[in-house]
Amino acid sequence: MRKLLTGVAFWVACAPVALAAEVTDFTLENGLQVVVIEDHRAPVAVQMLWYRIGAADEPPGHSGIAHFFEHLMFKATDDLAPGEFSATVKAQGGNDNAFTSWDYTAYYERVAADRLDLMMQLEAERMRDLQLTDEAVATERNVILEERNQRVDSDPGSLFSEQARAAQFLNHPYGIPVIGWRHEIEALDRADAEAFYRTYYAPNNAILIVAGDVEPEAVRAMAEKHYGPLEPTVDLPPRARPSEPPQLAERRLSMSDPRVSEPYMMRTYLAPNRESGNQKEAAALLYLAELLGGSGTTSLFARGLQFDDPKAVYSYAFYDGTALDSGTFGLGLMPLPGVKPEEAEAAMDKIIADFLAAGPDPVAFERIKTQLRAAEIYARDDVEGLARRYGEALATGLTLKDIEDWPAVLQSVTPDDVIEAARKVLDRRNAVTGWLLTEEGAQ
Repeated sequence: MRKLLTGVAFWVACAPVALAAEVTDFTLENGLQVVVIEDHRAPVAVQMLWYRIGAADEPPGHSGIAHFFEHLMFKATDDLAPGEFSATVKAQGGNDNAFTSWDYTAYYERVAADRLDLMMQLEAERMRDLQLTDEAVATERNVILEERNQRVDSDPGSLFSEQARAAQFLNHPYGIPVIGWRHEIEALDRADAEAFYRTYYAPNNAILIVAGDVEPEAVRAMAEKHYGPLEPTVDLPPRARPSEPPQLAERRLSMSDPRVSEPYMMRTYLAPNRESGNQKEAAALLYLAELLGGSGTTSLFARGLQFDDPKAVYSYAFYDGTALDSGTFGLGLMPLPGVKPEEAEAAMDKIIADFLAAGPDPVAFERIKTQLRAAEIYARDDVEGLARRYGEALATGLTLKDIEDWPAVLQSVTPDDVIEAARKVLDRRNAVTGWLLTEEGAQ
């Protein structure tokens, strides 16, 4: 959205509202929710299967098992050899992958539309018929430990982010890393994996999204054929998670590492998530993030910290509100060489204070409203992106109506809404402020 040409953005602002995608939904008798998003412009289909199970739902002491099981789902089933799933997708000219977050685990295949029936057959096969061995579990556990070595333990920025998130959530499992703590990953075994699988990998804990050149009735027939016979989990546990106590004071941390070449600051605040039936506050926070630090040239942080009175190499702000329990609002910067960390942080805090006093600039606000409108329209051209948007929202407690209403909610936001949300969220008592420093900077 930050790269839109002015002329294109102007056209979008003046154009009539684009028609929404044709969306059909139904639920199989075993509890599988199915959503069909029609787009007949290209003979392509995307199947995404979302499980309502993520890192925040893991049993205590078993951190990382949701991500661990994402890996294990590519092992053998009753009818498939290890690796045969992805090899089959590739042989059909398609691609597949999977991902895990705190609130969900998802698997997807993008193929020619006439291969969808085969994709459903494969995905249904591994929903209930995975065959695990001690050797397969041990091998994949070592793979994940090496992944943690490469992506977290050898990267000071990742370690810093992990520590900051743990400081943000004292009681809620959002403070536990998705990949898991090393000592708990090392203890995961086949019994843990099989218990997790039997409980959570079930049709009544899943959402099937099919997007692209498909007909709803044909999708229903395929879903009934392949997923319909699968047994649900009768005693599926509720998604009951510990709640976060009120944060009474800002939490600050600093971390130094000899591998750090330049220091940087990151601050996050607890923020409201997108609430079903009432998404206005979340929409206002998205505007707030764009106004403060959404653009590297026109945002308040960019102008104030990088151009008018240079204090930073770069700066940013973001809002992540698509979560089951709590959203996050974040901001940060990297000081220019020679600028002390406390000086750069003070300059950023002054910009925030001035914004809270004056409110949004009307011209900047209208520009962002146009950009958000454009982004919502252009997003409809990406069937994989649409499937992900619907799946993520439904897996985190939103409804189809919430998803369909979101573009209109975005356009209904006013400057007063933004400043009200800003004053509520940008409270340092709800913040975690961290600095990742060079060894010299820590002395």
